[in-house]
Amino acid sequence: MVIVKRVKRRCRAPIASLDCMEEFSGTGGQLDFGRSISLGSNAALPLRHGSTPTPGLRYKNLGKSGLRVSNVGLGTWPVFSPGVSEEQYEAILKLAVESGINLFDISEAHSETELGKILAKWGWKRSSFIVTTKIYWSLKSEERGLSRKHIIESVKASLQRLQLNYIDIVIIYKADPMCPMEEVVRAMNYVIQQGWAMYWGTARWSQVEIMEAYTNCRQFNCVTPIVEQAEYHMFCREKAELYLPEMYNKIGVGLMAWGPLSMALSDTQNGDKILFPKGSFKTKSHSYSWTEEDGFALNKERVPEEGRRHCDKLRDLASLAEKLGCSPTQLSIAWSLKHESVQCLLLGATTPEQLHSSLQALQLLPRLSTSVMLELERILDNRPIRPPPISTLELR
Repeated sequence: MVIVKRVKRRCRAPIASLDCMEEFSGTGGQLDFGRSISLGSNAALPLRHGSTPTPGLRYKNLGKSGLRVSNVGLGTWPVFSPGVSEEQYEAILKLAVESGINLFDISEAHSETELGKILAKWGWKRSSFIVTTKIYWSLKSEERGLSRKHIIESVKASLQRLQLNYIDIVIIYKADPMCPMEEVVRAMNYVIQQGWAMYWGTARWSQVEIMEAYTNCRQFNCVTPIVEQAEYHMFCREKAELYLPEMYNKIGVGLMAWGPLSMALSDTQNGDKILFPKGSFKTKSHSYSWTEEDGFALNKERVPEEGRRHCDKLRDLASLAEKLGCSPTQLSIAWSLKHESVQCLLLGATTPEQLHSSLQALQLLPRLSTSVMLELERILDNRPIRPPPISTLELR
C-alpha cells in the first residue's frame, strides 16, 4: 500500500506585492524612520554620480501593457526652456539616467530636436530609454486637427527631429470634435503597424472620449491606447482619483500624471504675499501677476475668501512638511506617488539641483503612513466624491 503525503505549498505572492517590495529596494537600511530626514534642502546631500537607481524609484507596467516605466519620468518642457543652457540640460538628462529614470516626455518640436541631438551624441542603447511625444491639436496651428494626414505627417516629422527609428508612445493631446474617432484610431493603428511607434495614448481626454476611442478600436480591430496624461496634485484630484482608476480596471488605460511642481507651494517669510497654484481662484476679478514658479502673488487685502482658505491650507502643508523634514514641493511629489493609480509621475527641472531635490522626495514615501495621509486629507479637505447616479425615470 502506497501512502501519499500531502505537501502544503505556499502560494506565491502576487505581482502587486512584488512591486511594493521594489519601492524600498536599494535603501540599504539607510533611512531612519524614527527621526526627521532632510530632503533636498541640505547642502551636504551630494549629486548622484553612480548608476544605482535612486532609493524609492521603482518600475511599473504602464497601463495593462508590458511596457515597464520608472515611476518618475522627466518632463523635458522646462529642461529645454530658453533660460537653460546646453551644459545645464545635458547635466539634467545625465542625472536623470544615472538616477534610474527611463522615460522622457517631449511636448514641443524644439524639445524633440534638442533631445535628438543628445541621444545621437551620447549613443545610449535604444532599448534602455522610453520616449513619449505628443501630437498637438491646436486652433492656432495651420496644420490643425487629428486627420489621418496630420497624424501621419506629425509622427514622421517627430522621427526626423528625434533622429530615431521609432517612438515608444505617441500621445494625442486633446481630442478633435471635428474628426471622426474611427479615423483617429485607424490612423494610430497604421502608425504602429508601420513600426513608427510602439504604443499610443491620450492627454487631457475625458473619460467619455477615452471610452469612445477604446470602443472604436475594438470594433475595427485596432491597437487600443495604453495611457492618459492628466494633471494630478493636491488641488486637482477628481479625474485621477474617480475616473481613471475605473478606466484602468475596465480597459487597461494607465495614468501618467503631471502637476506637483506647478502648485507653486511657497513659504512666506514676511507674510505680505503668498504664491497660489494656477487655477486656485474661480473668479478673475482680482488683479494678479504671474511669477516664474507658475503662480501669482496677491496682497492679503485683495484675496477673496476662497483664497484665504487656500492660504491656510498652504501654511498647514508647509508646517507638516517641516515636521517631516522636507519641502512642501517634495511632500506634494511623495503624496502623488503614494496613490497606486499613478504609474508614472512627470517631473521637470531647470537645474540638476532641482531634479536632485525632487528625486529625494521618493525617500519620503515610507514615512507617509496612514496617520500622515489622514492628516493631509484633513488639511486639504477636498477628497473627490462621485456624484450619485441619476435615474432616467427621474428626468422624465
